[in-house]
Amino acid sequence: MRYILLFLLLSFTGFSQSARPLKLWYERPAEHFEEALVLGNGKTGATVFGGTASDKILLNDITLWSGEPVNPDMNPGAHAYIPLVREALKKEDYKAADSLIKNVQGKFSESFSPLGNLFIDFAGNPEVKKYYRELSLDQAVSTVSYQTGNNTVTREYFLSNPDKVLVIRIRAAQPVSFTIRQNSLLRHAVKVENGILNLSGRAPFRAFPNYYNRHDVNAIEYDDHRGTAFTSQVKILPQNGTIAYTDSTLEVKQTTETLILVAIATSFNGFDKDPALNGLNEQAIAAGYLNQASRKTFDALKAAHLEDYQAYFKRVKLDLHPADGADIPTDERLKKYMAGADDRYLETLYFQFGRYLLISSSRTPGVPANLQGLWNPHMRPPWSSNYTTNINLEENYWLAENTNLAEMHRSLLTFTANLAKTGTYTARNFYGARGWSLGHNSDIWAMTNPVGDFGHGDPVWANWAMGGTWIATHLWEHYIFSKDATWLKTYAYPLMKGAAEFCLDMLVEGPDGYLVTSPSTSPENIYITSKGYRGATLYGATADLAMIRELFSHVIRATEILESDRAFAGELKTVLARLHPYKVGRKGNLQEWYYDWEDQEPRHRHQTHLFGLYPGNHITVKGTPELAQAARTTLEIKGDETTGWSKGWRINLWARLLDGNRAYKMYRELLKYVEPDAIRPKDRNYGGTYPNLMDAHPPFQIDGNFGGAAAVAEMLLQSSPEEISLLPALPDAWSSGSVSGLRARGGFELDLAWKNGELEKVTVYGKPGGKTRLIYKDKARDVDLKTGEKRIITF
Repeated sequence: MRYILLFLLLSFTGFSQSARPLKLWYERPAEHFEEALVLGNGKTGATVFGGTASDKILLNDITLWSGEPVNPDMNPGAHAYIPLVREALKKEDYKAADSLIKNVQGKFSESFSPLGNLFIDFAGNPEVKKYYRELSLDQAVSTVSYQTGNNTVTREYFLSNPDKVLVIRIRAAQPVSFTIRQNSLLRHAVKVENGILNLSGRAPFRAFPNYYNRHDVNAIEYDDHRGTAFTSQVKILPQNGTIAYTDSTLEVKQTTETLILVAIATSFNGFDKDPALNGLNEQAIAAGYLNQASRKTFDALKAAHLEDYQAYFKRVKLDLHPADGADIPTDERLKKYMAGADDRYLETLYFQFGRYLLISSSRTPGVPANLQGLWNPHMRPPWSSNYTTNINLEENYWLAENTNLAEMHRSLLTFTANLAKTGTYTARNFYGARGWSLGHNSDIWAMTNPVGDFGHGDPVWANWAMGGTWIATHLWEHYIFSKDATWLKTYAYPLMKGAAEFCLDMLVEGPDGYLVTSPSTSPENIYITSKGYRGATLYGATADLAMIRELFSHVIRATEILESDRAFAGELKTVLARLHPYKVGRKGNLQEWYYDWEDQEPRHRHQTHLFGLYPGNHITVKGTPELAQAARTTLEIKGDETTGWSKGWRINLWARLLDGNRAYKMYRELLKYVEPDAIRPKDRNYGGTYPNLMDAHPPFQIDGNFGGAAAVAEMLLQSSPEEISLLPALPDAWSSGSVSGLRARGGFELDLAWKNGELEKVTVYGKPGGKTRLIYKDKARDVDLKTGEKRIITF
């Protein structure tokens, strides 16, 4: 009878297999970075390998970069070449344009630096049994446990945002002994003073990208009086046993329980302040964190951590029926999934892992998550682990608003003001334009210039100019989800207007009388002209014009909401009417170039000319069916095999085309198992997912994780300021399920439940609310909610 009652209770409370704890777990320690488990508090990052004889923990701080404040007034005469490039383009001399545009280049970005390594070396090397390693997404806690002889050892790790420390607790049934040490790839020193193990050093003042080498300069340059200083301080609090010290290690002997606290800080004090001359006192900051945290018990530290983290993570719950798949290690799940197994649990886990990563990497004002989030083991990381603004930085934040993590968006939104300050110089010096602009790359110093090392870069990537235009659309996105008119007026609108002013000055009249950008490139792609020339520089790339359309419409709408700046809005409306229109090519594709040219790589990873479909909103299946069909044809031509981040983008594009099954097919392919880079055969260079669920470009980039998670939400709910579409791209594989806590444009939060492919229940919350129209298939319901009001809607 007891079991019958339990069954009924679970049935009425909506219990299902997906209520299983959300966790990544493994049966052996990590050997490679792509197997290790990442923790973060939004500023400090830790990558836990979980070794038994020696545990290695990589340490990062999101503010530790090479370099120092950029001189935004570089290359002041570069804009003199813009008229020459435009004249060459007017004459259709694309080779000359490609050559001339190299004069419109500046320095490379700086690199995100690895801070250090923490090692816990255990005495003895007994045989290990029953090894278990996990990362709980529900708690943001990693756990390692194993048996050695008759002893059971357990280690817990978490990074606390409230207390600003990495917390490690080691417990054993029988006493154990271990030694703690630290080192770094950067120039550093280690000492023990007053019982604290202190790793300190300084980042380089310059670091060239890993793909660029010059024989006349060092790739990495140090100066004892330049660059960002850092420290990692370790304090041990054993409950029993004894402590011994050397000049560079801490030793704990015969303990059954010890608490280890690690505090990290840097001298970074803002993008425009010299970290050596005007930096923060990193030693005092870290010491303060240790002092405060050491006054608390482990339970108090953990309780504060859970309260903080779960306030964000628990906002959204996804339940896909049935949450099938045996309870097997995560790397084995990935392999079985790649072989064709159904696994709703893994699909849910990946979605929530994306949200976990954003909470863990994006809580520092003015310093957004970079190409690797905040987890980097390399001295010269791939692509400098910088801010690549022709897709990757923006993709990091696609899930911020709709998966109810708007607070994490603030790191990017506050960074935008920094970009506008340096970008004003870039617009003037490099383009002779008003407003502000941003090129292909940026870094913690808000560098905005076109890269290329003053003429050494290929224009196909070095001379793209629309980064500011794209990022400015995030300002509107945050507003339209929050409807914070004060924030729009005082912060967002001036930045949006500045980005729009730059676009106005980049437009010229094209051969057909319409306005086009000149000069222009389409991110990282090469065209082939009718005469066979292969180049990058042109006028009127579709991607440019798509972003301008999106931004101008946002600015115009903002002036209407704020009831101000109507004259500027009128100018934008006039220009919008004169923009070169979208063109459908002879293959039925949406043209990427002004002319119907061939691509050098028809299956190229970038699809920026589809920006208007996603992440933009002005191409829709219902509103612009011909353009939507052309976008579909473009995706068909490109195919589905591409890099990790590009897969994430294409899943969203297919969702916007309302093709849930194609989106789901690519979602499965995004979860294709990829071996760690050190052992991956070089012919397996496809995008997918590493054993630790991190995205494989390859190599590791975090944007695919974020893009893939955003796509799950996009399949289940799409919105505009006027309407919300429910289950618009629901794949057949997800025939039954529920989701709660998704956010919609216009200021709403929704819970959905569906069964056998049909919507069963919708609950809408006013946050802050207002009027909207709910759309489900061919049915519509108008809703008007006050702030805090809740309403259940049936169809």
